[in-house]
Order: sequence, then structure tokens, then C-alpha cells
Amino acid sequence: MFPSFTGYRVRVDPLAPLLDLADVAPALTQAREQVDAALRHRALRRHGGRVAAEASLRAAVASAALEGHVHDLDDVRAGTVTDPVVQGALRVAEGLGGLVDLWPRAPRQVLAKLHVLAARGSVPADDLGRLVAGADRIDALTALVAGNEQTPPLLLAAIVHAELLTLRPFPGPGGLVARAAARLTLIGRGLDPRGLIAVEVGHADREPEYLGASGAYATGTPDGVRSWLRHYAAAITAGAAELDRIGDAVLATV
Repeated sequence: MFPSFTGYRVRVDPLAPLLDLADVAPALTQAREQVDAALRHRALRRHGGRVAAEASLRAAVASAALEGHVHDLDDVRAGTVTDPVVQGALRVAEGLGGLVDLWPRAPRQVLAKLHVLAARGSVPADDLGRLVAGADRIDALTALVAGNEQTPPLLLAAIVHAELLTLRPFPGPGGLVARAAARLTLIGRGLDPRGLIAVEVGHADREPEYLGASGAYATGTPDGVRSWLRHYAAAITAGAAELDRIGDAVLATV
């Protein structure tokens, strides 16, 4: 069964047993290697800002699509899409940088801020940032995040993501919050310090697997958790490949 978070001050890694699930540790290791390779793309030396902006845009569009709000990337880039979920995804992407330092110190506060950014225009104003489900489990999750330097970043991000998808603790487009919290974990823990890996694109490209694996995780069985972690590793790898494509495209225009 999935290990309980409750009672940890995270001096040891409470998620370490998950690395013993079949094929999980190798998959996460390989995904990290792909990220490290992508972050060495030569476009980042002189054109890092352009690459980062494009990666952020693609991640936001993919995250909105996973909420069922599918729009053409070029239309969003042109500013012609007024869909409130897309606009929420763009606000979240823009706001991540200012929340990185706060995330490990006050994760519950950050989750509320993410919901305000994501759901404005999609839910009533009184519901913005308001927890509607899973308070006890959210407390346990935030206790796991706060000050945790033991759990490997990819593993912690994957669990943060899946827990928030399972709980849907806020009304409206909660998937935007889940994916953003996972992204904050990857950035803050140094795996992707500049937020260049558009893992949301990886999830969107494998959407049936994303939905199936997150549903499997929600069962709490070892096989369900394993299915999710293997999917997450594959999505990270796809996000690294997307960064390579963005970098290549930027270099082709200079």
C-alpha cells in the first residue's frame, strides 16, 4: 500500500519504498538523465529567454488541454483565445517563478495561490483558493513537501501531482493546480531550475495513459502507484525531448 505521510518531519525519505517497485527507479533515473542532457542544449547559452518563454507557453496550452480546453498553440500565442481555463493556465505559468521559494515553506498557502491564478473566471470569486475536499490528506501532503530534501525531486513531484489529481481539493480546473505544484517541485528542488521542461506536453501527448495511470494511482495499490510513476517518468522524458525541439527551432531562426 501507499505509505502514509503523517508524522514525518522528513529527516528520512518516507517515499523511499516506492523506488523498490518494479522498474520505477531505473525509469526515474533515465528520465533525469534525459532532463540533464536537454538542459545542455546550446540554444540555452544565448537564447535561454526565448526558449523559456516558448516552453512555458507550450506547457500552459497542454495543461489547459488536459482539462478539456483544447486550443491551437498559435492562436494562444497570438492572444486570440479568451477561454478562462487557458487564461488561467497562462497566469499560473507566469506566476510560478514568484512561488518557488515559498513552496517548501508554506505549501498550503501556495496551493491556494495557484488555485486563485488558475480558476479566476472559471469559478465564483468566493470559491477562489477555498479548499473543498481532502483537508486531512492535504495536510499530510504539505507536511511531506515542507522542508523535504530527502525524496528525489522526480519522485516527490510525481507524488505531489498524483495526490492533487486524486483529491481535487479545489473547485474548477484542479488539474492546473496539480501540474503547477509538481512543476514547482521540479524547479525548487533543482532538477529543472529554470522551468524549461514542459512535462505537461508529455502528459498531453500520452493523455489516455495519463488518465489511466492517475486513476490507477488513486486505487492506492502498489501496481497503481507503479503505473503512475512509470507514466510520470515517460512524460518527463517527453518534456525533455520537447525542450530539444524548442531549442532546435530557436537556433533555426537566428
